[in-house]
Amino acid sequence: MWNLIIRSHVDMGLFHSALMFYKEMRHMSVPHDTFTFPIINRALSLLKIDVVCGKMIHCVAIQMGLDSDLYFCNTMIDVYVKCGCFEYGRNVFDLMLMRDVVSWTLMISGYVDEGYDVSVAFDLFNEMRRELEPNSVTLIVMLQACCASVTLNEGIQIHGYAVKNGLLMDLSVKNSVLKVYARKGSAKEVDLLFSEINRKEVASWNTLISFYSSKGDIMRVSCLFDEMRTLEMHLWNIETLSLVVSAFAKRGSLYEGEGMHCLVIKTGFSDDVLLTSLLDFYSKCGKLEISVQLFNEIHFKSNITLCAMMSGFIQNGYFIDAIVLFQQMQAADNVDIVPEIWRNLLDAYANLGALKLGKVVHGYLIKHWFNGSIESNGHMETSILNMYLRGGSISSAREVFDRIPVKDVVIWTTMIEGLGSHGFGFEAVNYFNLMIEQRVWPNHITFLSLLSACSHSGLVSEGCKIYYSMKSSYGIEPGLDHHTCIVDLFGRCGMLKEALVIIFKMRVVPDSRIWGALLAASRVYGNRKFGEYAAQRLLEIEPDNVGYYTLLSNVKASEGRWNEVEELRRVMSEKNLKKKPGWSCIEVKGAIQGFVSGDISHPEADKIFETLGRLSRAT
Repeated sequence: MWNLIIRSHVDMGLFHSALMFYKEMRHMSVPHDTFTFPIINRALSLLKIDVVCGKMIHCVAIQMGLDSDLYFCNTMIDVYVKCGCFEYGRNVFDLMLMRDVVSWTLMISGYVDEGYDVSVAFDLFNEMRRELEPNSVTLIVMLQACCASVTLNEGIQIHGYAVKNGLLMDLSVKNSVLKVYARKGSAKEVDLLFSEINRKEVASWNTLISFYSSKGDIMRVSCLFDEMRTLEMHLWNIETLSLVVSAFAKRGSLYEGEGMHCLVIKTGFSDDVLLTSLLDFYSKCGKLEISVQLFNEIHFKSNITLCAMMSGFIQNGYFIDAIVLFQQMQAADNVDIVPEIWRNLLDAYANLGALKLGKVVHGYLIKHWFNGSIESNGHMETSILNMYLRGGSISSAREVFDRIPVKDVVIWTTMIEGLGSHGFGFEAVNYFNLMIEQRVWPNHITFLSLLSACSHSGLVSEGCKIYYSMKSSYGIEPGLDHHTCIVDLFGRCGMLKEALVIIFKMRVVPDSRIWGALLAASRVYGNRKFGEYAAQRLLEIEPDNVGYYTLLSNVKASEGRWNEVEELRRVMSEKNLKKKPGWSCIEVKGAIQGFVSGDISHPEADKIFETLGRLSRAT
């Protein structure tokens, strides 16, 4: 009767109540049997509480002579693994006189969950096969390990084993195999495996949608979802909607995403995860006001939700709002500030140039999170490095960079970009050469940062050499951004004809940025012909961009052509085009002070203008 009542509470998810009943059972000296401890162990596994309770149960069971019971030992392994005491679980496993498939599978699952190298799980799997044959659950665990592997080789081996032993008939195994190929395989392999699944579940479709989303094939994602909807209404779920919304967010497909939002409202299929996906989607599409509205509608704001909102503020230039949100998280008792939130805070300070505040965060992370070093997280290392570079502390940036043990292409590119933005063009080129010596392969962003560095420093020869080596030496076809950089490089050095030749020779259609670079250079060097030609192209592409009207007006004003300036201003007035005022900020004594052009609302505006007046008179 006691076993029955305890198990009923465990089945209903009332784990603490189940443990209280067990405590009362012991208090009343009711004898245990071989079924009591597995029930208690199940409650402990699901609770994932401190391992002390598990050890106590283990000791009592050993005293009762249950240490050789197969069923009990299996549940004991599960308790230790789930509570994070992997070594204890392995000790129980090694001392077992008889082990079944469940024993081996639990142990393999423990290695996978602990993040061990896939080879460790394979060694135990091969050892298991010498004793007994794995079942479908074991294969699913092994396939989960293969998803974390660097290559597809291990997944192919398990796939072959499943075919050979007839375990591929299990739909869950098929879906797990599909997931492995979706992580590491090609589109051809993934499509073939998907077509071989006769009875496709929602998990199969979700895996395929996730695969094409990771490839950036938004059209394919949209077609797959439409196909799901035409087959059966119940075939898609909230996870499907979240995946599709996230795919649209990656490409900023506003129209398609708004359609998904309408479908969510119409069907009533919604949860906090889906709302977070929509929040992230609108942030990436520049609709921050809708993101804030969705954020307020989410009842349980998880770390993922908070990160998404904070990131949305930063992406749209609302850095102060991101910092305020972080302060609200600090004030809340139930928020565990995860590394991603710290990264967002560092990015906000980096964009504001708040170097001192960024240093405070770095110091806190070294003391409380990194345990004295920054060798734990590549993404965090990049954010810290970027913060120092943006803040102009090149010496600190070099120190951080030198301390990073494993430097990937992102770290190298961040350093090259930071040096280039501060005019250290030669040093940026030297870092690139050192990167190649270290056998780190550059990507298109690396070359973009490098060409930008050459442009800022006027390194024409070096920039041309890098530009032409992209395709010949590294197999990277220059894109529109790279062409824009080389045009800007020529333009800054007064080589306007060479810049125009580059534009005419491009295989892609020039956009407003590349014509804007030529127009700006024409204005600097007073070349009326080139300037007007570039301005004409710009206004054809973006006829309502107030910035280009202003730039062209300045070109004409510099030549004293005031009638034409007046005409441009008249057109701007008719189209109701108004230029947004410029703004800047500065960090003073740990506080960020913001200023907008023409605004005198700052509380110390009188003192500021008085000081400016004195400085002007002094010069």
